[in-house]
Amino acid sequence: MTELRFDGRVAVITGGGRGLGRAHALLLASRGAKIVVNDPGVSMSGDATDEGPADELVREIRAAGGEAVASLDSVATPEGARAIVQAGLDAFGRVDILIHSAGNVRRGLLTEIAYEDFEAVLSVHLRGAFHMVRECFPHMAAQNHGRIVLTGSINGLYGKANNASYSLCKAGFMGLSNTAAIEGRDCGIRSNLIIPAAVTRMSAGIDTSKFPPMEPEMVAPAVAWLCHDDCAISGEMLVAMGGRVARAFIAESEGVFRPEWSIEDVAGNIDAIRAAGEPLVFAPAPQGELDHLLYGFDMARRHGG
Repeated sequence: MTELRFDGRVAVITGGGRGLGRAHALLLASRGAKIVVNDPGVSMSGDATDEGPADELVREIRAAGGEAVASLDSVATPEGARAIVQAGLDAFGRVDILIHSAGNVRRGLLTEIAYEDFEAVLSVHLRGAFHMVRECFPHMAAQNHGRIVLTGSINGLYGKANNASYSLCKAGFMGLSNTAAIEGRDCGIRSNLIIPAAVTRMSAGIDTSKFPPMEPEMVAPAVAWLCHDDCAISGEMLVAMGGRVARAFIAESEGVFRPEWSIEDVAGNIDAIRAAGEPLVFAPAPQGELDHLLYGFDMARRHGG
């Protein structure tokens, strides 16, 4: 198979100095992409440190013959996101790829988590994702080309105790990515989620001794493919962890139709309502919302409703 390359493409990678973002940056750079490494060098909880991972990675990419610039701005504000995108425009004249990998963690039970900790996670993950998509989208639309990959999580799909803020934000990425996929369909923009699992500094405090190999570099190929010109899928989620790559998706049961419902009717039909022997999958792009509604309309018609 012909090597898939990114010559002439410019990738903005938030949280790009370490962990998953670093692996993505190195792989894309090795295939010809020009990289904006965004990483303010904060701790896992989001506190300032004197580390400089973005500058360090830029030196590594350049030493290997690639092109890269560092951005130390925060995704947590519109101004910061604007500056990150501008760094790519100033250095390379365009922005083709956005990988939002920036993140922080402040754990806490629902009954105990501090509101300031909740806001800190929301600002980097969810608001940060919106800010970056909002600032990249007009440039991608103008050039009729763009690839957006937001870093979701199994916590967003299934939830996790002691981590409500993180789970909430990652779940929110589905709506943002699907909307970008729908709005970008006619202007060459594809948007997808990666659902990764890897041993990074976010794994601190977790016993990983019995884990199979789960290096960030094992996730990067799936992300890179979602960024490539040849990638035609949009509004989807790919799982990548420990050598497994799969598709995740939202599904519905066929359900039950009645022209009228009482509480007792719901109770009496709950097993049939929940039965998912042949689940329905509505692709978000181009019109998953409409397909969902039309299926319900057709069910009513077929049952004489």
